[in-house]
Amino acid sequence: MTTLEAQSTVPTGPAAPAAEPEAETAEPEAETAEPEAETAASLDERPKRPLRSRVISLGLLALTGAIVLAVAILANQPAKPVTDGLQSVSLTGALGTGPEVGKPAPDFAAATVSGTNVVLSELKGHPVWLTFGASWCQPCRAEAPDIEAAYADFKAKGGEIVQVFLSEDGTTVKDYADRVGITYVKVPDPDTAIASQYRILGIPSHFFIAADGTLQAMKVGTLDPEKIKAALAEIGG
Repeated sequence: MTTLEAQSTVPTGPAAPAAEPEAETAEPEAETAEPEAETAASLDERPKRPLRSRVISLGLLALTGAIVLAVAILANQPAKPVTDGLQSVSLTGALGTGPEVGKPAPDFAAATVSGTNVVLSELKGHPVWLTFGASWCQPCRAEAPDIEAAYADFKAKGGEIVQVFLSEDGTTVKDYADRVGITYVKVPDPDTAIASQYRILGIPSHFFIAADGTLQAMKVGTLDPEKIKAALAEIGG
């Protein structure tokens, strides 16, 4: 029994070391897992940088496009909108009470482009067509030949035409008037003082004043020859 027992225990002795290679084999698996984790982390991080760059690039492109579009729109538009033959204006002078039909027209004194002074109240005894415009106003330029055409007949009947030019100095107004042949009285209004007194919101604006100084009619926008003729007839022109 003792010999058999000794023999039976011999095979069981070497079996224990056999487990050691398994442990040694398991270690490389753990080591292999670490690079995989690092690779996964790298893959997670890598897209983030290009994504931010794309977002920034797209944002800059959108901003640049918006600026270019805005510049293009502004470059192809007038400084102030024109609607139905009326150019809007900005007033910088002290606002007056404004004109009122049936009452005396607001008085003013100003220098003309010829160097003389004109006082509206001193024109009493003559029907007066007071008009507000500007050389930079397209509807005003279009209307100028019709005003000039009506002037000869109106002047022959004792009438006067006085045009106030908004936001322009005397040299600019004179150059423009000489080019297009305007012969009636021209008053530069560089600081819109007169226009502000009359509360002008758009040009051309027209005021038809009777010989006694009473404002008979106000008209805004361009006037065709027929409307001009009818308006002047109301004040004896």
